[in-house]
Amino acid sequence: MTRTRLATAAVSAAVAGALAVSASPASASASNGYVSGGGSFYDDFADEGTLSTSSHKDSNATCLWQIILYAEGVKESNGTQFDYADIDGKFGSNTAYATKQLQKAWGLTQDGKVGKKTFGSADDKWNASTRAGELEYRSTGSTSATKYKIRYHGSRYYFDVYRTSSGMYRFLHQDAWRLASYSNNSGCN
Repeated sequence: MTRTRLATAAVSAAVAGALAVSASPASASASNGYVSGGGSFYDDFADEGTLSTSSHKDSNATCLWQIILYAEGVKESNGTQFDYADIDGKFGSNTAYATKQLQKAWGLTQDGKVGKKTFGSADDKWNASTRAGELEYRSTGSTSATKYKIRYHGSRYYFDVYRTSSGMYRFLHQDAWRLASYSNNSGCN
């Protein structure tokens, strides 16, 4: 009788563990290697990994963040607007400075790092007068690479990104589609 209870308990624990793993949300952090999401896209960025001068500093994920900085029209270290030429996928002092400017505008701690709060504010920050700082659903695509078309509204301009059927974000930069990878910079510069 005791062996049967132990065996049942062991099987139950294994099944519960398997269900817990399979029930985890599709949205994940840098651990899966990509900016990604699942379910509603309004909170896709809130669980992403940190981008900074010491973390994922040379990556397509940084390139995507720099496009957000450009779309928001924040100032860079020389006092001019963060411009298209500044988008190189390298998180250096200029990107850190521009990030601090955006954090200030959004009422966040100004540390120059793109953590969960800062990245998360990019998908849920809403300014009713400028329609800035939000992700907006545009359409559903017909291929796995273009499953959901989503528009980011910045205060300066907007741009479109795609979330694939597996949840990874893709963006267009310099006439090429790139996955927002944390470990690869596929020529953003």
